Amino acid sequence: MSRVLTTESAALQPDDVRIIRALQIAPRASFASIAAALGLTEGAVNRRYRRLRADGVIRVAGVVNPGALGQSRWLVRLRCRPGSGSAIADALAERDDVNWVALSAAGCEITCATQSRTREQREDLLGQRLPRTAAVIDINAFAMLRQFLGGRGHYWSALQGTLTPEEEAALGSDGPPFTESPVVTREPLRLTPEDEKLLAALAADGRAGLVDLAAASGLTPGRVSRRLDALLRRRAVHIDVEIAAAALGYHARANLWLRVHPSALKSAGRALAQEPEIAFAAALSGPWNLHAVAHCRDLDELFEFTSDRIGSLTGLQSMEVSPVLRHVKQAGTRLFGDRLVEPPGARTRR
Repeated sequence: MSRVLTTESAALQPDDVRIIRALQIAPRASFASIAAALGLTEGAVNRRYRRLRADGVIRVAGVVNPGALGQSRWLVRLRCRPGSGSAIADALAERDDVNWVALSAAGCEITCATQSRTREQREDLLGQRLPRTAAVIDINAFAMLRQFLGGRGHYWSALQGTLTPEEEAALGSDGPPFTESPVVTREPLRLTPEDEKLLAALAADGRAGLVDLAAASGLTPGRVSRRLDALLRRRAVHIDVEIAAAALGYHARANLWLRVHPSALKSAGRALAQEPEIAFAAALSGPWNLHAVAHCRDLDELFEFTSDRIGSLTGLQSMEVSPVLRHVKQAGTRLFGDRLVEPPGARTRR
């Protein structure tokens, strides 16, 4: 059965949500293509997209996958002294090698995800800077072993059912993407200086046109098109559509830390990936071997979801539900309150 999303925000109209879903499916599609698929005018799609972006509801950005470059990814839990959590979380969010930061436990716990591009960068953060921070009481770092949901080709399935199958097909969708993937590839890709400039431009605006990308990277539009296709195919980068979940009525967010019997770990991770409330799921090293991020409308829905559906997962031995007090950064995008913040110099593509 299709899941039709409703929103509590009076400023967000049904066509806004349809456009967000269209962008999830085809993030770099032209406004004309989206308009044709949805039965809207190109001008209407253009205006609504610009307003959604200006209001911090959505942001399209290119996100580098360090695993394709041969680097591992880590999830870190910090316990801080009372009153120090916000400052540490904000400092972590300023780092390019930290792409996700959440504050919980009354501001005394920080969860962050690192995507260091070099071993030296990771060791500097995890082995030197954080342990030497006086306000940090305890630090635990877990290697991501398998990603079940999130990252490349992912779209938040809470929006599934917003468009008809015919509308999704017109945008190029042939069904949900394959999302489970190894965290680190066996054949890492080497980036050129032009690749680095191209990826930096995509990080600022994932919908940047070929002419703008060519100017940023020093290549011709034709070479940029071919190189971008290659980077996407090798999964070195994915075009991510970030959504401010609270703008769509999802006000209760939580980190889920699960301990699952090893024989059931893959099946439990795949089951989590099918749940509309789950935005990210990965297998980890350490005692909590499965981690997920859940978005629910309120705490009561979070309770029902975790007790009924997550609690019945085969092989589940224990679970910790840690509600998020403040989401500081997601997929490389800072948040202010419950809205996404555009990086300086980002431009809007037609």
